[in-house]
Amino acid sequence: MKPKHQRLVLALIAVVALVGAGLIAASALREEASYFYTPTTLAAANVAPGKAIRLGGMVQEGSIVRGADGVSITFIVQDQERSQKVAYRGITPDLFVEGSGVVADGRLVPGRVFVADSLLAKHDENYVPKELADIDMSAAAHTKDTLVP
Repeated sequence: MKPKHQRLVLALIAVVALVGAGLIAASALREEASYFYTPTTLAAANVAPGKAIRLGGMVQEGSIVRGADGVSITFIVQDQERSQKVAYRGITPDLFVEGSGVVADGRLVPGRVFVADSLLAKHDENYVPKELADIDMSAAAHTKDTLVP
């Protein structure tokens, strides 16, 4: 076989190997992707009770009810059209408040209640930690004492 043909065959093998690796990676990512249902899409989907899913939306104002044991909580997650009752047992994140975004990992049980195993609280781009809320940052803008050269 001529060297020109050998290079062509090697180039074709390399291209086939790259395409194969890309397809395998895409397949693995598709199986590992973890999208969440909103209350509207959850109501429309045929999710089997007990199947592990994620539910995301906004915590409805006035819906948080804490249990007497201090770790049980129920609340309602809503989107623009529907709402879904959620039960959770554990310590809630600091950012978990009414009117904020939340993503809950768990499962739907008979009775259409979502039992969450974990909660992820979401915040907007204007979030400031409680510890820094009282700091006046306008004075820092006018001083030359900075870490930036």
